[in-house]
Amino acid sequence: MEAIKTAWDFFQNEILGMHWLNRLISTVLNACGLDTTSRVGGSVQFFLYDTIKIMVLLGILILIISYIQSYFPPERTKKILSKFRGMWANILAALLGTVTPFCSCSSIPLFIGFTSAGLPLGATFSFLISSPMVDLGSLLLLMSIFGWKVAVIYVVLGLVIAVAGGTLIEKLHLENQVEEYIRNGRSPDVPPEELHCKDRLKYAWEQVVVTVKKVAPYVLIGVGIGAMIHNWIPEEFVVKLLGDNNPFGVLLATIAGVPMYADIFGTIPIAEALLAKGALLGVVLSFMMAVTTLSLPSMIMLRKAVKPKLLGIFVAICTIGIIVVGYFFNLIQPMIL
Repeated sequence: MEAIKTAWDFFQNEILGMHWLNRLISTVLNACGLDTTSRVGGSVQFFLYDTIKIMVLLGILILIISYIQSYFPPERTKKILSKFRGMWANILAALLGTVTPFCSCSSIPLFIGFTSAGLPLGATFSFLISSPMVDLGSLLLLMSIFGWKVAVIYVVLGLVIAVAGGTLIEKLHLENQVEEYIRNGRSPDVPPEELHCKDRLKYAWEQVVVTVKKVAPYVLIGVGIGAMIHNWIPEEFVVKLLGDNNPFGVLLATIAGVPMYADIFGTIPIAEALLAKGALLGVVLSFMMAVTTLSLPSMIMLRKAVKPKLLGIFVAICTIGIIVVGYFFNLIQPMIL
């Protein structure tokens, strides 16, 4: 048992966490005359370490996820989902959302296509919630920062929100709240193209290049903000605003996350820095969920597809779910960290 624990700690710290890289960067910067214990040196070290680590993990994860995703093109996904109804359709849609693109704006065109194809509205919303909130990449990246317990619970609770939200929308019978041009549209029944292993690898690599180009600016911005929080904002300020003494920390974090637009790879460095400064775990995770699921650009895009009543219900379901998850993590933090 001790050997297994040692092997797992090595995998989590040195492989996923890449702590060796942090030590290497510190050694190089100190050799160049930059004191990494100072604010400036510490910020440079944080920025270089987190940027390289996230981009390396990002490339590897996208390659793996895109290869898996090549088995689930939109037409095949529609056919799979069309065979199920009710709760099972919502569960399957939420699970399929974990192997789709990384941001909410990328998921909305697929949501529109699924709705136009006549799939149950609850299933399409379960997909729309889970796709940006919980993907396979977030599981491994969260594991590298917060550990496997936090990562697994985060993904499970995200899927619960997706399934519960889709089920509630299904029960409310809100099909008339979808814009008419989508309800009346029908996407062509195009047979999915069978790909060989070489084709799938080519597709996966192309997705790596495209996604890295799209995500890189947000990663750099997120790491930059994280570096500032980590080395320039006093710990007492963070603890006072987002720590135990403020019962409204989860609410503040959720509201603060909505105006931002990024995916989980851009928000994790900020969350990591806030947690290191004393913010509660539930606060930083609710911030991440709000940014990835309820960003203003994605809500503007979604408004083109659904009417205000359905949009409001969607936002309310996600907001309540995120807040509940945030306070739940605050309660269990001593047991999992």
